[in-house]
Amino acid sequence: MKGTTIKLGYAPTRRSIFSAPDAIKYRGLTRDRLLELGVSFVDIDDINPEGLLYDDKDVGPILEKFRREKVDGLFVPHCNFGTEYVVARLARELGVPVLLWGPRDERPDENGIRLRDSQCGLFATGKVLRRFQVPFTYMTNCRLTDPEFERGVKDFLAVCNVVKVFRHTRILQIAPRPFDFWSTMCNEGELLEKFNIQLSPIPLPELTEEVKKAKEEATEVKAVMDYCKETMNIAIKENELENVAALKVAMKRLAAKYGCNAVAIQCWNALQGELGIMPCAANSLMNEEGIPVVCETDIHGAITALLAEAADLNRTPSFFADWTVRHPDNENGELLQHCGPWPLSCAKEKPTIGYPLAFDHPGAVEAEAKHGPVTLCRFDGDNGEYSLLLGRAEGIDGPYTKGTYLWVEVENWKRLEAKLVEGPYIHHCVGIHKDVVPVLYEACKYLGIQPDLYDDNEEQVKAYLRGE
Repeated sequence: MKGTTIKLGYAPTRRSIFSAPDAIKYRGLTRDRLLELGVSFVDIDDINPEGLLYDDKDVGPILEKFRREKVDGLFVPHCNFGTEYVVARLARELGVPVLLWGPRDERPDENGIRLRDSQCGLFATGKVLRRFQVPFTYMTNCRLTDPEFERGVKDFLAVCNVVKVFRHTRILQIAPRPFDFWSTMCNEGELLEKFNIQLSPIPLPELTEEVKKAKEEATEVKAVMDYCKETMNIAIKENELENVAALKVAMKRLAAKYGCNAVAIQCWNALQGELGIMPCAANSLMNEEGIPVVCETDIHGAITALLAEAADLNRTPSFFADWTVRHPDNENGELLQHCGPWPLSCAKEKPTIGYPLAFDHPGAVEAEAKHGPVTLCRFDGDNGEYSLLLGRAEGIDGPYTKGTYLWVEVENWKRLEAKLVEGPYIHHCVGIHKDVVPVLYEACKYLGIQPDLYDDNEEQVKAYLRGE
């Protein structure tokens, strides 16, 4: 996965009664620091001679420029006290995540004069943003060279990416959910009305027709087959591998055709009658390329996968799993497992394409996932309310099992188990080999959903976001 570049609107602000020259100085210093960090941004240097936001008449031109440049977030450094009401007007009209920060003030000079009072202005702007009902992210009042600055900016870029992905999600739904899976039902109209999340449902014959076309054209299918032979052990027949490859090609083409960034597929059992394979390995190949494909037409699962990957700026693929059984020896251990759709880069060992645990048809990846820290999460909802379950876990040793799997240890399994049963969650979750808990927690304020930390560590997460 190549990662995503997020573009910020850079609108440093000042107020007239404090030092304009010092504000201009800090506009430049902050700009230089962003360039050092490799941040992509659009400035307002052409809007007025100072390149600062302080005059109400500049709000319109700045807004027009930022919209034209399609910025993903708004960064408002308070280079002195700042002008809180123009900041709020710009932020509300722009409608993207807002990062509020000011450089730490120097000591008063020998005459007792203070040039900026940036911290004081942050207090004022925070209050006015609340009056305007504009959610914002606050980065602690610190120096440009402090580690809190670099960490805060980079985390905010990830938050912007989560919001951008969530607001522009369209999921390719391949066939309805399996009849027995009432737990994966979703409210399509509500997802659209609340979050602008769109579904593109297609019938299974449309998929199988695309598979047929891919096999006839052959070139892409052969390339996928060669890739599988290079990266995996093949324990299925050549014609079955061809069907796996053709299914992968077909899903990618259909996702592109309908403008979708994720897929939810009815993986059993009608598909097996049509193609004679499980789709798991094809799902795995798609997941490795950064197009999440989830099982059992779990729309909420697809949304979760997009959020998890966006929180790492789309640099790491996620894996879609069942919570299955307790660890036989570890009271806080649990088995994460699925038939075989996990991306290859998750694997601890060279994967095999073989047969899944509960089905007779071929086409499932078999591999234990690598250990280490992971984030586990689940977007879900019912009765009109939505939340994001999230927390940390650690990959640990455990007994061998079929499919793609990982034994994990959490801080308090019984607490997590109760949340899963009492809802609104189900037996599906998404994992990613990154700690993205703080980013997802912060993003929830912009998404209109409730963060639900299963580790019961909200104060710790808030402390991290404060720069502690």
